[in-house]
Amino acid sequence: MTVQGIDVSVQPSGNGCVECDATGNWWLHLRRCAQCGHIGCCDDSLSRHATAHAAATGHPIIQSFEPGEDWFWDYATSDYIDGPPLAEATSHPVTQTTPGPEERVPANWQVLLQENHDR
Repeated sequence: MTVQGIDVSVQPSGNGCVECDATGNWWLHLRRCAQCGHIGCCDDSLSRHATAHAAATGHPIIQSFEPGEDWFWDYATSDYIDGPPLAEATSHPVTQTTPGPEERVPANWQVLLQENHDR
C-alpha cells in the first residue's frame, strides 16, 4: 500500500516529543509524522507540537506513537485513514509513562490540561 505523505522507511525521531524534550517540557500522548518520523505531542498536550509540525512542514499524516495503537490521522481531510506499517519503533517504550516523561510531569497535570483545553 502506497499513500502520499507516508514514508514507511523512516524511523521515528526518538521516544519523546522533540520540542518538549528540547525545552524540558512534558506531554500527554505522542504522535509520529508518517512522512519524516518527527515525534510530537498530541493536541491534548499543552504544546500541540505534532499539529504545529504538520502546519510548518506540510506533512499531512500522523500515526499514534502510543503502545497498542496503530491509527493514522490525515490533517488535510481531518479524518482517520488506513496506512501501511511504518518502520520500527511503532511506539514509545511501554515503560515510559503517560503522561511523560515521569520526572517532568507536574503533580497538577490534569488541572493544567483541563485549563488548556478550556482556552
